[in-house]
Parts: sequence; structure tokens; C-alpha cells
Amino acid sequence: MKKFDSIQSFNANTNTVVTIGTFDGVHIGHRKIIDNLIEQAKTTGLKSVILTFFPHPRMVLQKDISIKLLNTIKERTDILSAAGLDNLVVHPFSKEFSRLTALEFVRDVLVNQLKIKKIIIGYDHRFGRNRTADINDLIEFGKTFDFEVEQIGAEALDDVAISSTKIRNALKEGDVEKANRYLGYEYMVGGHVVSGKGLGRTIQFPTANINVAETYKLIPQDGVYLVKARLNGEEIFGMTNIGQNPTVSDENTKKIETYFFNFDGDLYGEELQLIFLKRLRDEVKFESVEALRDQLSKDKLQSLEFIKAYQDA
Repeated sequence: MKKFDSIQSFNANTNTVVTIGTFDGVHIGHRKIIDNLIEQAKTTGLKSVILTFFPHPRMVLQKDISIKLLNTIKERTDILSAAGLDNLVVHPFSKEFSRLTALEFVRDVLVNQLKIKKIIIGYDHRFGRNRTADINDLIEFGKTFDFEVEQIGAEALDDVAISSTKIRNALKEGDVEKANRYLGYEYMVGGHVVSGKGLGRTIQFPTANINVAETYKLIPQDGVYLVKARLNGEEIFGMTNIGQNPTVSDENTKKIETYFFNFDGDLYGEELQLIFLKRLRDEVKFESVEALRDQLSKDKLQSLEFIKAYQDA
């Protein structure tokens, strides 16, 4: 897959079939649309293109800093690349771009730059300045500029919306297994390992503290989770605590701390991607550090049993 960081940088050697959307999560509902796009590109001899935007339009037009996304732009790119897409265009969304008229968007962006011969789009898609144009306008533009318009049916779009809502709600409730079923893959959170206070080491459970730079990334509900990660080409499992770790800390800040099984090394500065497999329990404030250590030992035993079943599946 070729990735382009703007519409202007896209250079098409052949005509294209295009779909447009944020595709946050690239979940099983999205995959039906993407698979259709890729299949049509193959059968028609066109190149498949997804046009997406970053930042999310709501972040720019509504200053909605509370919006939380399922994927960072890198995660979204990696997943789309694995899907078999030919081209991904991630265009920087801006107020200036939002002011393009429908004609300017179709003529200058879709036709002249992306070289479309076909566009696959939802029946409820709106575009152009103030989102005044709809699918019927797009069909008329298609007649003028010689491209075909295929509508994504209401049922398919409902599947996408329902899946997105269920995934977000599941993660907010800590139900990562349900989220994973709707995603079609296991939810991930990545970041750099930063220095902590080293309190975990004092109770034989040393942790790597993950700093997630992308503040818009949706973090699962506070609690303790079974996770896996790849380190030096090997898959390692561990337990992640999301929350304030109230037994040993009085700081009112959320942390993501991971204890890896069968690993003894310094991860400071490493880039880690945690893949969430199962929620073990709520975060609890224990009466003593000893009580916390005993519970972590139980959590580890439960995790090791799950890991065996997971690997045998």
C-alpha cells in the first residue's frame, strides 16, 4: 500500500475507485466496505483509494477535544495496509478545506487529483461547504465528470454505526473481549515506556509505565487487564493496571502500568504496543501493600490459565 500525506501529493498512474470516511477502528463493519472497494478495483483494473482525514473533522470544526478515537493514525494506516488496499490518502483536515464548495471538491479533488472513475459512498454522505451537497448531487456530478457512484445501503451503514458504538461502549465498560469481537482484531494501546517510582519492584511486580502521547486515543476503563506485546520479535504476556494505583500512590493521575511475565530487563525508552485480551478485575485500593501483592499473585495465576487456553485455541 502507498500512503500519501495529502491529496496534493497523490499521483495516480491510472484511474481509481474511491471511498471516503474516517474508518476509525477499521472494524468488521468497515471491512465489508473496504473489501468491496478492493474487489471492485481488481475486477475493473482500477486502483483502490481510501480518502480519510486527520485531525478528525470534529476536532477542527467543533473544537471537540473530548472526542476519543479507537485508532491513532499510525494504527489505522497499519490495519488498512494489511487489508490489501492500494492507496491511502490521509489529508490534513482544516477549516480552509471544509470551505471547498461541492463543485470544487468533486472537480479539483476527486476528478483532477484522485482521477476517480468510481466512488463508493453512503446514501447519507454530505459534502462541500456547510455540507450542503448529498448523494443526489454527487450522482449529477458523476454524469458531468464521467464517474460512477455506488451507494452503500442503509443496512450496511447501520452495521458500521452500531459496531462503532458497541466498541466504544464496551471499552468504556472495560469489556475488551466484546470490543475485540466487533473489531475483528485485538484492541491496542501504544506508547513509550517512561520512568516511574519503582514501587512495583519493591513487591516483586516491577512495571513498565506507558505514556500514550495521543490524547485522543480511547483508553479502556480503569482496571486490571491481561495483555500481550511484542518485544525483540517475541510475544510476551503481562498484566496491565489502568488507573491511579491507589494502594501505593496518592497521585490523582491516570497511569498505564504493565507487569510482564517471565521478563527481567529495562524497558525504559522502548516503544510498546499493548494488546488487550481480557479484563481481570476492577482497580481496588487494598488495606496494605501485602494484600495488593497477594491479589497480584492471584491475578497472575488466573492470567497464566487464560494464556494456556488462548495459545491452544
